[in-house]
Amino acid sequence: MSDKSKEDAVKINISQEDQKEEQDEIKSREEVITEEEKPLEDMTKEELLVIIQELQEKSDRNYDLFLRAKAEMDNILKRNRKEKEDWIKFSNESLIKEILPVIDSIGMAVCHFQNEDSLQACQEGVELTLKGLLDTLEKAGLEEVKAKGESFDPNFHHAVSYQNDDSVDADVVLEDLQKGYMLNDRVIRPSMVVVSRGAAEIKAKQK
Repeated sequence: MSDKSKEDAVKINISQEDQKEEQDEIKSREEVITEEEKPLEDMTKEELLVIIQELQEKSDRNYDLFLRAKAEMDNILKRNRKEKEDWIKFSNESLIKEILPVIDSIGMAVCHFQNEDSLQACQEGVELTLKGLLDTLEKAGLEEVKAKGESFDPNFHHAVSYQNDDSVDADVVLEDLQKGYMLNDRVIRPSMVVVSRGAAEIKAKQK
């Protein structure tokens, strides 16, 4: 909670305490009327008017406290909503700042592609740029899903086709057509893979 929110919470607590004091006063006044004063039916019109005026003034004060507390609460909710919107809007700011140098490198590599003599240098530059981009995203929690040579796991892999291969067991990933990625241990894109049928499954199909 921000310092401003804490300050607003304190103000609300103070307003609630003021309301409680006013309520205690009214209760005390009612007890006095009940215990010490004569019954209402025995009072004169003037006496009743005085009591009514006192209660009305206290009621007005309580209502004013209620309005102020409600306004303060509305302001806190609006401020918190604005802070949340700003947080969502700029939550990726630090990551984007890390990626900007990579974008600059890609831009320079594209310019060099216009010169055929520097093709090898461009290839090396693109490879270094890709490595820099992956390193930056890895710091942000991105991790590549292991696929080729691994046992097929539907939680991490999406099989697009099966291929006969009696040199490996069944359900082994033979090829990674599109790399999958995890963000902080959550799969955000599974790997698109080719999966082996295996010798036993091939023989069963042949029969």
